[in-house]
Amino acid sequence: MQRLYLQFYVTILIVLAVFVGAAVLLWRVADDDNRTPQYLDVAAELTGALLPDATAPRPDQQRAIEGLQRKLRFDIALYEPDGDMIAMAGKPPPRFEPKRARTGWRRGPGGPNFVLQLPDGRWLVARQVRERPNPIFWIAAALGLVAIAVAVGAFPVVRGLGRRLERLKAGVDRLGGGDLGARVKVEGRDELAALAASFNRSAERIEALVAAHRLLLANASHELRTPLTRISVAASLLGDSADPRTRESLKRDVAELDELIEQILLASRLEAVPELEQREPVDLLALAAEEASHYDVEADGEPVTVSGDRTLLRRLVRNLVENAQRYGGGTPIEVSVNREAGRAVLDVIDHGPGVPEAERQRIFEPFYRLAGGAETGRGSGLGLALVLDIARRHGGDAVCLAAEGGGSRFRVDLPAA
Repeated sequence: MQRLYLQFYVTILIVLAVFVGAAVLLWRVADDDNRTPQYLDVAAELTGALLPDATAPRPDQQRAIEGLQRKLRFDIALYEPDGDMIAMAGKPPPRFEPKRARTGWRRGPGGPNFVLQLPDGRWLVARQVRERPNPIFWIAAALGLVAIAVAVGAFPVVRGLGRRLERLKAGVDRLGGGDLGARVKVEGRDELAALAASFNRSAERIEALVAAHRLLLANASHELRTPLTRISVAASLLGDSADPRTRESLKRDVAELDELIEQILLASRLEAVPELEQREPVDLLALAAEEASHYDVEADGEPVTVSGDRTLLRRLVRNLVENAQRYGGGTPIEVSVNREAGRAVLDVIDHGPGVPEAERQRIFEPFYRLAGGAETGRGSGLGLALVLDIARRHGGDAVCLAAEGGGSRFRVDLPAA
């Protein structure tokens, strides 16, 4: 992910670099335009007056060049119009080509050279013995220092803006992850502060709505217990004259509604408490054997200890065995506990019609039923959803696989203590 504050900062640096480059370019253009022909013509006339005529003997011209070199402290060379050297004083100059020569200051391999064509056609080339820094260098250096200062000063501002955005993003992630108490600190008085305040207000409203929903669900579930109790008592008081099939159907409906209420209350409590309320060492094999015995099923395998909530783990095993009994079509149920790669693995296998591969993940959703599920068994629709929730709260997971020979294998793996 590309950081927003880095985009801001890189943009500032690019603008500064363009500014410095444009300033240097404009200075060079202006500097070239300021070298007027009148200035060069005057310099040529004065230099020509100081030197002997072109027809003078070369020793005389050599002495004149040496005199100029001592006064100006330049390396000087005098050339014929065709490029033949007449005289020289100081270090040998670089190769001179009159066809490519042009009057004015030019930078060369040995430093900046001043080339001047005299009125009689001769060429004078002067090179500084000790190079003076080019003004363009100092201007560029000054602009560079300004750019560095702006970059250093802008970084804390841009980074602070980026940190505020990161904290806001972290708050949104926490709220999206289920932490309804997530809030962000309101910093400053700008648009980001207004956005943070708006997020806090929205989070408060969401938390209040969810709390009201949970309270309504819990109260409704509790209130349903009273009429269910009365119906159950009335069903037990029915005389022998009542239809036995109707009486048994009524009892099953009451038991199913009672189980549904219990599952809803448990789901509501788990949703309200994101972490386990208590942890203790639990022998998963002994727990599975105890729960399976209520359904005349034996559990085998090896003892594996896990750390968790015994009540919730008991509910997990119970829901898996009840699910296998309801939808297994009366086939034998197998329950086993084993240790694999440092984890406790609980398998509950039935040999019923099985679950289509495309729906093996969806059956863990609340109130999701397979096609034809109403005919294959009765249930609350929350059993497998609670299994997955309890497994994940203990650091594990629950999956549905195909069993060998047909049927379903529900596997839960938990960290072994």
